[in-house]
Amino acid sequence: MDILVTGRHIQLDDKFKERAEEKLSTITKLKNRVQNIEVQVTGFENAKNPDERIKVEITLVSKGPVIRAEASAQDKADAFDAALLKLKGILRRAADRRKNHRGLRTQELIVEDFGDYSPVSDTKEADAKDAPKVRNVAGIEVQGDGPLAVREKTFDSAPLTLAQALDEMELVGHDFFLYVDAETKLPSVAYRRHGYTYGVLHLNVE
Repeated sequence: MDILVTGRHIQLDDKFKERAEEKLSTITKLKNRVQNIEVQVTGFENAKNPDERIKVEITLVSKGPVIRAEASAQDKADAFDAALLKLKGILRRAADRRKNHRGLRTQELIVEDFGDYSPVSDTKEADAKDAPKVRNVAGIEVQGDGPLAVREKTFDSAPLTLAQALDEMELVGHDFFLYVDAETKLPSVAYRRHGYTYGVLHLNVE
């Protein structure tokens, strides 16, 4: 298992790297098949909040889904420890889900029918003199002078079942997960609700 520790806008000494590698070696006790671990430490000198001056992101690359956790703090060691704690929590929850057969594999899926949803907008045509200025940013028409930042990413992915999507969402530590449903072939989003419950939205493309 390879461990790569890198820094962005911050200098990392050998002592920090050795400490990180030593603590990350315990990951093998929680997660098998880990191929490599990437630790990225980013410094933000102009951060308004002192607790966000340093961010540590830990990524586990394995034969299964990518697992990621991040945390911020004033000190790089504290940020690393917080990120590692989150990572271990994600791994333990994933192990508990498999051990206790929780999730969708053995329990009945309860689907709440929201009915047909069709957004309706009842608007009136505004006077031309009152209409805001329209400009084109990255192919999107923007009204007014407000800024628009668009960051685009493309990922390779195979169709997943809802159970697989929920597992991957938990492992990357996100509150939602975009995927293509293996059964319906529809673009779908799984998301975390209050408590230990989930929701799923399907997009019917016509």
